[in-house]
Amino acid sequence: MDEAIEMAPRGHPSARDFDSPRHSRRKSDLDRIGTMTRTSGRSNEMTRNFGSLSILALSITLLASWESIASGFSPGLINGGPVALVWGMLLSISGTMALALSLAEMASICPIAGAQYHWTALFAPPKIRLFLTWMQGWVTVFAWQSAVTSVIFLVATQIQGLVVLNYPNYVFERWHGTLLAWAVMIFSFTVNVYGIKILPIIQLVGGICHVVFFVALIVPLVLLSPRSTAEFVFTEQLSNGGWSDGLSWCIGLLTVTYCFLGFDGAIHMSEEVRNAPIVVPRILVQTIAINGGLAFTFVLVLLFCIGDIEKAINTPTGYPIIQIFYQATGSVRAATVMMSSVTSIGMASSIGVVASVSRLTWAFARDGGLPFSKFFAHVDPKHHVPFRAIGLVSTTVVLLSLINIGSSTALNALFALTNISLYLSYLIPITLILMKRLRKENINFGPWNLGRWGMAVNLYAMVFGVFVCIFVPFPPIIPVTAENMNYCAPVFLGLIVLLGVDWMVRGKIAYTGPLKKLLEPNNR
Repeated sequence: MDEAIEMAPRGHPSARDFDSPRHSRRKSDLDRIGTMTRTSGRSNEMTRNFGSLSILALSITLLASWESIASGFSPGLINGGPVALVWGMLLSISGTMALALSLAEMASICPIAGAQYHWTALFAPPKIRLFLTWMQGWVTVFAWQSAVTSVIFLVATQIQGLVVLNYPNYVFERWHGTLLAWAVMIFSFTVNVYGIKILPIIQLVGGICHVVFFVALIVPLVLLSPRSTAEFVFTEQLSNGGWSDGLSWCIGLLTVTYCFLGFDGAIHMSEEVRNAPIVVPRILVQTIAINGGLAFTFVLVLLFCIGDIEKAINTPTGYPIIQIFYQATGSVRAATVMMSSVTSIGMASSIGVVASVSRLTWAFARDGGLPFSKFFAHVDPKHHVPFRAIGLVSTTVVLLSLINIGSSTALNALFALTNISLYLSYLIPITLILMKRLRKENINFGPWNLGRWGMAVNLYAMVFGVFVCIFVPFPPIIPVTAENMNYCAPVFLGLIVLLGVDWMVRGKIAYTGPLKKLLEPNNR
């Protein structure tokens, strides 16, 4: 058996043990163990500001699934149509839940900001452990950096769309979107650094609005919109991208998988969550359950209330949902208020995603993965946040957003990289723990685990993740041109080559890897 798996302490208390006063000593023992086995052998450097409710609120607003559907469901109408959106949503919920359950189990073993690449270090064969965690750490950091840039840009372009709605003579310029993205980024940076003490409260309010605004938008749509038929909603297939019906459905599925991408955000906040080995796994499952239910309902409502599809897809605002709100109410002001509620949740999501990505970046720097790692691994003693890591994430967003001025196609290629990179970061540790299960090796699980269902859940998660990754590089429209080409695959391959070169030049010398103290022979 790989000795790395021994790092998890034996005799984990159950969830019931934590709730019992007479087991408080065992709880304090776990907290003490957490300073060593659950945080890479280091004392906890972050303040645990988040309880169960506040981290749940951060997680559901960071994911913002129904808002993501509202903002970006038009590609699903082009490829697959209602059939892909409705039935694909159910498949996406089940597959994402399997992924979340698999990661939740590992989060209970080792709830730490680095998450996936730390778990890879736990389960990978010793000979490839350093190289594999190096590659995975970089891919995960890059994927999340792309994700935070896409969230910031989504909010910025939604604001532009509202300007177009209210001022039809406004000329939509890409550099305007870049400036708005900078403004959103500055706001998120400020809250993450100077508002860290009230961040849990902000996210709690965001979580409440996430549910309240959902109801507030559903009611007028149902009451005022023209009705589509049930046959259209549940059986209509559209293949306007030029692909065959089967391939079109699979490509359209990506629309409803994207709205669940980044469900692991709460894991990267683990070192700031109280009772993380139990709370964080529960939060992952609750996040998918809540967002899945809301997103599926919202898809049904949108399709039943979509009105004129051509007008929705070809709206000058760039967002079909704005046109749907306008068609339902007949009022620019009402549509503006309705869309502003979606955008406000996007603002809350941008705060949460910057918090999560900065912790991941800080954790990778703490393990020596970044250039100038010691500098970026610093925790500000006044605000108790990784100030420099937050600054690095924010600066990168500002620089990447400059790409939009030259070419929106190039920026979209970067965003497409998020999907395949994040799914890969999920699949690697799930594959490794599944292999241990198949070999019937002993795994010292945390207080939250899948029990006898673990192997089946891991296997389904792998199948679903691989299925999604196959279709991520497909271009949405054929024939393929320079403008509609999906550059995800070549960009991803280029990234892997660059990381391989960086490993040979710098990584083999400077990178110590996660959990180093725990994996040394003296500490096994």
